[in-house]
Amino acid sequence: MKKILALVLVAVLALGMVACAPAGNEEVFKVGAIYINSKNDTAGYTYAHHNGITTAMKSLGMDVDKQLVIVDEVPEDKQKVAAAIDTLVGKGAKIIFGISFGYIDAMEEAAAKYPDVIFSHGTGYKSNETNFNNYFGRAYQARYLAGIAAGLKSLETGNNNVGYVAAHTTDYAETASGINGFALGVQAVNPNAKIYVKNLNNWADEVNEKAYAEELINSYNCGVISQHCDSAQPQIAAQNANVFGCGYNSDMTPDAPKAHLTAAIWNWNVYYATAIKAAQECGEAKNFVTKMGGSAYYGGLKEGFVDVSPLSENCAAGTDKAIEAVRALMVSGEWDVFSGVKLNITVTDGVANVEKVNAALESNGFEYKDGDFKVPMDNVVVVEAGDPSVADGVITGTMNYLVRGVQEV
Repeated sequence: MKKILALVLVAVLALGMVACAPAGNEEVFKVGAIYINSKNDTAGYTYAHHNGITTAMKSLGMDVDKQLVIVDEVPEDKQKVAAAIDTLVGKGAKIIFGISFGYIDAMEEAAAKYPDVIFSHGTGYKSNETNFNNYFGRAYQARYLAGIAAGLKSLETGNNNVGYVAAHTTDYAETASGINGFALGVQAVNPNAKIYVKNLNNWADEVNEKAYAEELINSYNCGVISQHCDSAQPQIAAQNANVFGCGYNSDMTPDAPKAHLTAAIWNWNVYYATAIKAAQECGEAKNFVTKMGGSAYYGGLKEGFVDVSPLSENCAAGTDKAIEAVRALMVSGEWDVFSGVKLNITVTDGVANVEKVNAALESNGFEYKDGDFKVPMDNVVVVEAGDPSVADGVITGTMNYLVRGVQEV
């Protein structure tokens, strides 16, 4: 009888150990993902996220084929996002990543509907204290570095006009801060540069991404084309017109080898590995936000979350040295983009010189929006000369202005 009781006790303890084990058992733990474009894309936004998720899973020893479930080509429609979530939950996903801003409300509601599932939303701002967080990063830092490459190329070609195809402009802090970061990087090396912005009013529109780039080249004589949109079409348009460009999300040199300089990129695997590991170890979904150390993840160059892609041979001489010098300032925390200290960057005989100058950060004129109430505000000083950078909350939420030298056309 004692032996039988001992065996029963061992069995109970074994079951208890399984029940208390991290949710990362490779046989049961599944990662879900909702993509706005195709999982088979070879460049751009969805490609960068998909590559980040799969890279992270492999680094954690997971079987992507068995443990990743995807619903792709999901538009920013609340009902369709909710249906995609239901599908992923039905397939056993323990954590669901939604990569597009417009998924935000559906994911918020799903977090309440499915308290045993973790929801992690990219580029958004909503969260709860248990199973729902958001993640984004300091893309403006990478944009600034890409702007240095664009500015040096504009000096080399003698063309001060730089174009930018934008998904949105001042309606979203994400897009405005990216435009501003890029523009300030351009101006740091070419103070005479002008940045012309065309607004798609859409996160993804391949036809107009190319058409708007062509308009910036043909109507505004832009010699470098940058972008905040999903595909490589602006870079292809630049190559077709024998000008140059800076892509976004992924290295677009393979798409436009004769035109592309570098791209502001995301190393999404940095976040995804952190989040998946936390989800595996937190035991229950309700512990996820605590395990992550808070409801919002906001990494930058320091964490390796953002950067620029390898510089192509199209870049002007000394671009690498200038970017290395400025990257070091940001990584160390000595300086950041939206402060009252601007950089003057020169390159002589391949040697970069970076000078700090106290200078106010000023807007290019914008409207403060509060319902239907609009107050025009021109040339507003955003940060006084010498002052610290604007707060992160401004960069992620209320930067609804463009800096001086930027013109929306």
